Amino acid sequence: MVAFRRRPFALVVSQFLVLVFAAASVADEPTNQWFKGNLHTHSLWSDGNDFPEMICDWYKSKGYHFLALSDHNILSEGHKWVDLPSLEKRGAAGALERYLKKYGKDWVETRVQKEVTQVRLKPLNEFRPLFDEAGRFLLIQGEELTDSFESLPIHINASNIRDLIKPQGGKSVRETLANNLIAIQQQSQRVGQPILGHVNHPNFGYALTAEDLAAVIQERFFEVYNGHPEVKHRGDAQHASLERIWDVANTIRVADMKSPPLYGLATDDSHNYHSERGATPGRGWVMVRAKRLTPTTLINAIQAGDFYASSGVELEDVRYDAGASRLEISIRDQPGRKFVTEFVGTRTGYDRTTHPIVDDKGKEIRATRRYSAAVGEVLAKVNGLRPTYQLKGDELYVRAVITADVAPVNPAFDGQLQQAWTQPVGWEKRVAAPAAEATDARGN
Repeated sequence: MVAFRRRPFALVVSQFLVLVFAAASVADEPTNQWFKGNLHTHSLWSDGNDFPEMICDWYKSKGYHFLALSDHNILSEGHKWVDLPSLEKRGAAGALERYLKKYGKDWVETRVQKEVTQVRLKPLNEFRPLFDEAGRFLLIQGEELTDSFESLPIHINASNIRDLIKPQGGKSVRETLANNLIAIQQQSQRVGQPILGHVNHPNFGYALTAEDLAAVIQERFFEVYNGHPEVKHRGDAQHASLERIWDVANTIRVADMKSPPLYGLATDDSHNYHSERGATPGRGWVMVRAKRLTPTTLINAIQAGDFYASSGVELEDVRYDAGASRLEISIRDQPGRKFVTEFVGTRTGYDRTTHPIVDDKGKEIRATRRYSAAVGEVLAKVNGLRPTYQLKGDELYVRAVITADVAPVNPAFDGQLQQAWTQPVGWEKRVAAPAAEATDARGN
C-alpha cells in the first residue's frame, strides 16, 4: 500500500490561488485582431482642404481604428491660422460652416485680420482627446518628409514621429532616400519609440525606379497602392506599374543583395474632403494584426509583416507555415462577389536579361528597366474564398494579390477593381543573418 503524505491546508489553498490567478491572467491576455488604418492623410495644416477634427471624425465614423495625420514638412502643433478666402480656393467653400455646425462656437476660434476672417487650426494635443478611445480609435502623429532631387519629388512618411524632421536632401535620388530614412531611424533611437518610415507613391512624377527602391536598404516599406489620382498607379508604356516595381525590387533584393524584400502598404493620400473629385478618403488602407491598439504594437506588427494592404477586399486570415512551406488565405465572403487570387513570385534561375527604356529618339530615359516575364510571374491562379499556395522550394519570394470582380465604392482610376495585397514570404532562408530576426518576429 502506498502512503500519501497530507499537505498542509494553507499550502493547498496557496497553490490553488496560484492556479486561479494564472488562469485569470491567461484569460485576460488579449487575442490578435485586425485593426484598420490609414497612414497618409493631409489637412489644412498643409495642402489638405479640411479641418483635422472633421477628417478624424470621418475616419472614425467609417470604422477605422487608427489614423496618421501626415502633413508636408509640418506637425500639427503650435499656432496656425488659415484665411477664409484660401479655403474657397482649395475647393472648401462652406468648410467653416460645417466645422461650426459640428463643433460649435465654443470650440471654433475665429478672428478678423485686415478685414479677412481667419480660423485657428487646433493642434493635435488639443483635438486628440476628442477621438482617442482605448481599443477603438487611435491618432498617430505623422509627417510627410517632402524632399526632392533636382526636379524629382521624393516623399517619405514617418508615422509615430515625435519631433519634426526637416528634409535631408542628397546628391542623388538614392542618397536623398537614404538620408531621410536614416534621419527617421535616428529619431526613433533617440526618443526610444518606434517610428515607421515608408516611401510614398514611387510613380509620382516618375521619380523612383525599382532599382532605386532595391538599392536603398534602409527602406523596407513603400506604397503599392495610393489613392491619389495623380500617382500613376498603373504606370504607362515607358514606366512600370507599382506592382511591377515591387516585384523587380524584391527580386533584386533577395537574389542579388541577399536582403529582405519590401513590404507594401495601401494609403489614401487624402487631400480633398468636399467632393468626389481629387484625392478623397476611403480608397486605400492597411489591416494590421495585433493584440492591442497602440502605436508600438501596430508598428511592431507592420515591421514583422503581419498586415495586408487593401483597396476593398477584406481577408479573414493570412497564414504562412514556414515548416510546411504553405501560404494560406481566407477571404471574407461578400454576397454577389467573386474573387481570384494570383500568387506572384520569382524563381531561382530566372532570366536575368534586362533592357533600358528609351524615348522616341532612342535615348535612354530614367525608368525601371525592362525585365523578363520570369520576374514577378504568376505562379498560380486560384478562384474562391480559400486560396492556398504550396511553395516548391525554388521561389525567391511569394506574395498574393486578391482581386474582386467589382469596383471600389470610390475608385481612383477607370477600370479599377477591389484588391488586397499580402506581404512576400518564403524569402527568409535566402537573405543575410539580420533577416533571421525578422523571421522570428513573424513567428515563421
